[in-house]
Amino acid sequence: MSGNNYAARALQTVFENVFPPQCMACNSLVAQSGGLCGQCWTDTHFVSGLNCDKCGTPLPGDEGGEDEYCDDCLTIARPWNKGRAALIYKGAGRNLILGLKHGDRTEVGKSAGKWLERAATGLLHHNVIVAPVPLHWTRFFKRRYNQSALLAESLTALTGARFVPDLLVRRKKTG
Repeated sequence: MSGNNYAARALQTVFENVFPPQCMACNSLVAQSGGLCGQCWTDTHFVSGLNCDKCGTPLPGDEGGEDEYCDDCLTIARPWNKGRAALIYKGAGRNLILGLKHGDRTEVGKSAGKWLERAATGLLHHNVIVAPVPLHWTRFFKRRYNQSALLAESLTALTGARFVPDLLVRRKKTG
């Protein structure tokens, strides 16, 4: 082990003793940073099994190898071909998303990128471009970061897909 690696590990150990790792959802102590405690893991509803091929909504039944769509995607034209969701917006998952979006919990982006990678298995390959949904400049100024960009960057670092953070521009202030 080189001197720099040894020093970095020693500094990390000191840091973790002063600031022990906490659950990303409830702040209770956990074994390693970026994790969830047992209760929050149980209360985080990950999407698995059969889901809508357009939006990722969980569907009843078993995977049959064919494209399946939820009622909304059968009636609403989507401007994309395929989509996936990593978790359902309720319980601890909702708290994680709100923390990332409004609570300066940017560390959630790294773990969520791993969950997105699992959910998007089979969709991402070397010539896929991942572009985050942009924020209007006034919202970006207020938040200081774009949560969509954090997720996209984390996902592309894991998959090798191309991250293009400035592909889209939001010209109108919405919401």
